[in-house]
Amino acid sequence: MLVTALAVALVPLVAAPAAQAAPPVDLGPNTIVFDPSQPIEEIQATVDAIATQQVPAHFGEDRYALLFKPGTYGTPENPLRFEVGYFTEVAGLGQDPGDVVINGAIEVYNQCLPVPEGAPANCIALVNFWRSLSNLTIQYAAGDADGCRSSANFWAVSQAAPMRRVNVTGANLSLMDYCTAGPQYASGGFIADSTLPFVVSGSQQQFLTRNGSVAGWSNSVWNQVFAGVQGAPATDFSPVVGEPKYTTLDTTPVSKEKPYLYLDDAGKYNVFVPAAQKNSSGASWATGSTPGKSIPLSRFFVAKPGDSAARINSALALGKNVLLTPGVYHVNRTLNVLWPNQVVLGLGLATIIPDNGVVAMQTLDVPGIDIAGIMFDAGTTNSPALLQLGTKLSSLDAKLKKPLLSSANNPTAVQDVFFRIGGEAVGKATQSLVVNTNQTIIDHTWAWRADHGTGVGWDVNTAETGVLVNGNDVTATGLFSEHYQKYNVIWNGERGRTIMFQNELPYDPPDQASWQHDGVNGWAAYKVGDKVKVHEAWGMGAYIYTNVNPTLHATRAYEVPVTPGVKLHNVLTVSLNAAGTIDHVVNDTGDPVTPTFAGPSTVLEWPVP
Repeated sequence: MLVTALAVALVPLVAAPAAQAAPPVDLGPNTIVFDPSQPIEEIQATVDAIATQQVPAHFGEDRYALLFKPGTYGTPENPLRFEVGYFTEVAGLGQDPGDVVINGAIEVYNQCLPVPEGAPANCIALVNFWRSLSNLTIQYAAGDADGCRSSANFWAVSQAAPMRRVNVTGANLSLMDYCTAGPQYASGGFIADSTLPFVVSGSQQQFLTRNGSVAGWSNSVWNQVFAGVQGAPATDFSPVVGEPKYTTLDTTPVSKEKPYLYLDDAGKYNVFVPAAQKNSSGASWATGSTPGKSIPLSRFFVAKPGDSAARINSALALGKNVLLTPGVYHVNRTLNVLWPNQVVLGLGLATIIPDNGVVAMQTLDVPGIDIAGIMFDAGTTNSPALLQLGTKLSSLDAKLKKPLLSSANNPTAVQDVFFRIGGEAVGKATQSLVVNTNQTIIDHTWAWRADHGTGVGWDVNTAETGVLVNGNDVTATGLFSEHYQKYNVIWNGERGRTIMFQNELPYDPPDQASWQHDGVNGWAAYKVGDKVKVHEAWGMGAYIYTNVNPTLHATRAYEVPVTPGVKLHNVLTVSLNAAGTIDHVVNDTGDPVTPTFAGPSTVLEWPVP
């Protein structure tokens, strides 16, 4: 909840009619809808007050959606500039990104963490998680920003901080904050369906940019991946330490953009569901409105924190879609998504916590489901899984001449769906995401067994696997899975594809005996099932940092069957901060990374030519 002093400042700004025109539907108290007719000073005061609260709220319980109605906000002389903190979604409510124009900047800066007296500053973006920006245009305007801050729109983030459907003009976009004291590290991110100016990647260790355009790109560190991005740098994945690490695909084989809330010409709320695309490049809206379908909000159950699982399930059973307004939802029974083409969309990183060890959400084996913009936070009683797509019946689909349970033209998709095991409190879940459905798209997920925060420890926040894929023809674009105690990813389905994978192995095994199996030290980050015949992946990074016991080894980072149809392109390993060893990259191939040789160690092609 709001701290007392801030509440006094913020409540009048949120509640007063002059500061916010009431939306025609109730989107919850933490959905703030701005109108271009409002005085820019009032908008500025509101977004600044929320930023003051949320920028340091690493494990806070508040969730916010800051939504802008179509129109123009700010001017070059009097711009709207603000920061985006934790658990905050900023989005335009237009049909297309050009319908909402921000003259100013929407930014994320480094956080300067506490250090002992006399120690060097520790200002980083490594923990800038859980926030988003989408569906608007930023016409950069510096206003009274100082010299360094006037040089770029800064978006210094790491995992689970997507930028989608954004058009940035007037200055560079910087994915690192070079204006704040160092070391200025950033670790991974995701941009999709956007048109961008020159991008300063800087200290970003890994990043996926998908379907859009860039005017130019600088820096690569370990693993920069582009798919369907016009103007992207050419593939150059040098095995030499310190040289470029770019992986570029001209097109994205299959994609489906995230559904989004918008206002139509009559001022009514709708949710737009983009159509699936094949072999695509560029932003979906670059030459006209994004293809897809519009669903009126009247066909949604608009849920609010405190609504029971039974009430949400009743709406789902009747065929309603669900819009989760910002907040935390405790569920004492599984939420069941039953119908083809149902949409479950979260605003403001709406968070679902399963009680009593239930699976938080499960779907039936039907096509076209979209689950987007949601965090699943494990409860204190172990859940077998947090989100399960489909049942074991999905295997029947591959045997039918005319599949009934899935469709290549109407795939099920999850977009910006995040998982957390511990950190805010003790959490336990055997698996986070289980994909039993075929023809499924995983578009940006971060499965995270917490390495810091509350409720963290080898025997405390227990979790075996981040992502388990049993379905066939599943594609992952932006797959992040970290710190799980066994395989971080297991891929058993045929014809799977991953474009950009990022992993850190668990920090906290106490000894080698606790972290080994079948005569193998540790567990691989990415395991392709032994019976799989066809699988392909591009741009993969796995890192080790065993800070509890720096002597630990993982025998390999990637474990795959030796068969011509299983192909990996541009994969690497790194040992971080002189803590831990990965003996091989893929199976028994690739040089070790060790406390004395951090790497990267690379395998450019598997099978090795």
